[in-house]
Amino acid sequence: MKILVVDDEPNVLSSFNKMLTGQGYETIIGPDAEAAIPLLESHDPDLLIMDIHLPGMNGLEAFRLIKKKHPRLPVIIMTAYGTTETAIEATKLGAFDYMLKPFEPKEMLKLIENASESVRLMRRQVRLDPEHLSSSADAIIGQSAGMQEVYKAIGRVAQTGATVLIRGETGTGKELVARAIYQHSLRAEAPLLKVNCVAIPETLLESELFGHEKGAFTGASTRRIGKFEKADGGTVFLDEIGDVPLSVQSKILRILQERCFERVGSNDTIQVDVRIIAATNRNLEESIAAGAFREDLYHRLNVVTIKVPPLRDRREDIPKLADYFLNRFSVQLKIDAPTVSPEAMNVIKDHWWPGNVRELEHCVHRALIFTKGYPIQETDVRRALEQGQETVTPEDGSRMKQKTGAVPSFEGRLQDLIEDYFKGNSGTSLHVYFMDMVDKLLVTEALRRSRGNQTHAARLLGLSRPTLQTKMQKYRIRREMQYGEE
Repeated sequence: MKILVVDDEPNVLSSFNKMLTGQGYETIIGPDAEAAIPLLESHDPDLLIMDIHLPGMNGLEAFRLIKKKHPRLPVIIMTAYGTTETAIEATKLGAFDYMLKPFEPKEMLKLIENASESVRLMRRQVRLDPEHLSSSADAIIGQSAGMQEVYKAIGRVAQTGATVLIRGETGTGKELVARAIYQHSLRAEAPLLKVNCVAIPETLLESELFGHEKGAFTGASTRRIGKFEKADGGTVFLDEIGDVPLSVQSKILRILQERCFERVGSNDTIQVDVRIIAATNRNLEESIAAGAFREDLYHRLNVVTIKVPPLRDRREDIPKLADYFLNRFSVQLKIDAPTVSPEAMNVIKDHWWPGNVRELEHCVHRALIFTKGYPIQETDVRRALEQGQETVTPEDGSRMKQKTGAVPSFEGRLQDLIEDYFKGNSGTSLHVYFMDMVDKLLVTEALRRSRGNQTHAARLLGLSRPTLQTKMQKYRIRREMQYGEE
């Protein structure tokens, strides 16, 4: 990653050069705005760090000129305490963030790391099932029917400007889909800012999204510009929106409806033009029934929904995905991509992959590290899988696998239940009895979660209300007896 640092103090430039090169960044330095502009053209840096108070060209004037020519270039503004308002103004005009002088090197490196993530989101291209796999770009791999529907949806929605809700289990590649939509959109030259809603504490999420005024709460020593204001004209990717607290959901709903908001601690209304792409691994219908997610926000987000299928539902894509990761990590490890034995590939194809594509990626990476370029055998794959899982043997001797530090996987628990069922049952009606038992339990649980509301229960199950009522009659499930409404 190339970073251009512009400051009129030689000691600051020297410190930056030492700090950044020590972290593996390629550093370019310039003493003023007049020098910075040709350096931007000749070196095409990934990030600009600039003091706003420079000799010659006015700092804001230089910033406006730079953003006009390089709209997707993240810019970190440095400022002394006396020019804080100028830095805030630059942030409102599209600067990635600002840092007050003097600052701690660790704080600046953390800000640079965040900007690097923004660069990756905007600049690293996402290829849709490329014919020739390359390690130089991210790719959404797969030719299965489910993935073909994903590609079609990306193509249809990308240039419309519509709000998009991407749904899928953890590790299916929802962020790649969001980036592909952005890169093919009419806003591709404007910023893309990502907010991981589950990684930010609830008390800070509102400030992160909408900003705050000085003194709005304890520790708010300066005004802060939020992600929506920074991304004006661009796109905000709300990852794991199903985990957003209700208090913040109402403000997101207002942006979708009215394109405006207020910073925390302010009564001034700010108008913004942003496109929202959201993603979740949660069952939002279930969250609505439980009162944890606003139904009106769900319908506003659900203009276009793209469902990314789990890996177990598109097993025909697994060999190509494995080849893609082999090529990528072979380049990183500076070894030739090894062959994979048929037995090893069978293990890969037969695994349940509860962590989906991300789990497969990590498995291939570990296998390459183990084999160091030699052909990958069945034992290598099994060892790589065991690195991410522990085998647990309960007291009754049944098999159960779980990720380290996690609850047993759904597949493992279901496998144990099926094994127990087979021990005590057999015959031509075994399948019918088992499926009826599961069906009845699903219907009963959905009604329990929705407190007997049949409309919500049907939505949780993905059924029509008449179908739900037919099942209730079949299994003699009485709503009032189950939920105490008499």
